[in-house]
Amino acid sequence: MSLIETVTDVSNSFLSRRELTCNFAGLGGKLKSLEAVDMITKEFKLDGKVVIPMRLKTQVGKSLVTGIFYVYDDEVLAKKHINPTIFSRLEKTKAKIAEADAAAKEAEAVEAPAEEKAVEAPAEEKAVEKSE
Repeated sequence: MSLIETVTDVSNSFLSRRELTCNFAGLGGKLKSLEAVDMITKEFKLDGKVVIPMRLKTQVGKSLVTGIFYVYDDEVLAKKHINPTIFSRLEKTKAKIAEADAAAKEAEAVEAPAEEKAVEAPAEEKAVEKSE
């Protein structure tokens, strides 16, 4: 993992949210928004809260990424305040990840029986040879 440096941590009581701005050192061009959300959730112990990545900006000439995140206690309030396009993009990304995980599990399931059959095949061939 990389080092997460908190630039600002503001509690916006008017909008009932926490606004975090963090720097991710050494992840320029490699950091995805959902990975950043996971890292922020673990770093600040935000389990059970809605963390929304608003912006990830890579600094020019550096491997530094600056991220702006909004943390809400209630998802309904978050959907009321934030553009629905952001939520649809997050849902699409989560669906693609879930689909890729399902495909990987299916591939593992297909490979495992094929390996077992390959192990059993020589034993069957030996039995056929003995009967001849």
